[in-house]
Amino acid sequence: MTAIIKETQSIKEAVTFINSIDANKLSRLLSRILQKLHLKGERTFSQEEEEKLQTALSLDKKTLSLVLETASFILEQAVYHSVKPASLKQQLEAIQLTPDQAEVFAQAWAAAGPELVDRLRNRSFAPSTLEQVGWQLNLQMASSGQAKLKNPSAVLELGLKNQDSETQEKVFVEFSHQELLDFYNKLEMVQGQLDSLT
Repeated sequence: MTAIIKETQSIKEAVTFINSIDANKLSRLLSRILQKLHLKGERTFSQEEEEKLQTALSLDKKTLSLVLETASFILEQAVYHSVKPASLKQQLEAIQLTPDQAEVFAQAWAAAGPELVDRLRNRSFAPSTLEQVGWQLNLQMASSGQAKLKNPSAVLELGLKNQDSETQEKVFVEFSHQELLDFYNKLEMVQGQLDSLT
């Protein structure tokens, strides 16, 4: 079995602190990390919650950060490798986590892992998806420098939906005739490549 977690100096250091955490507290901590692991750019705990955690776990700020980062890393590796709970437990014992703490990780992973893997598998790599397209044509007939001018342009309105916050943002893009033709040709190329994959 290939090791999914390399025993680096920071992992060794974090393991000693994780081994000292009460199993019930560790279980709740891992459950929270697993709930938020799929959200990019969002903190697992607020600043206030981290301060309470420091007190509850008797850890200073730097040590708590190391423990949270290491626990998140371990669970991210479990997601990436789609590891079974028993295999995760063995891997963690190999990096000197106590059998009890490794069991807490394995139980948390067994409870929430499959759902997290599915959620991440179905997630798009792009943070936003296209929900709606609108368009408008504009024709500039004159300007201060030219009396007769015929300058057509198209404005696309793209409704983008953010996956994490579920908010919709409108983006407006203006194209000249040539720019729109170039964009269309690129879309045709993308469509052809998608068609060849299906």
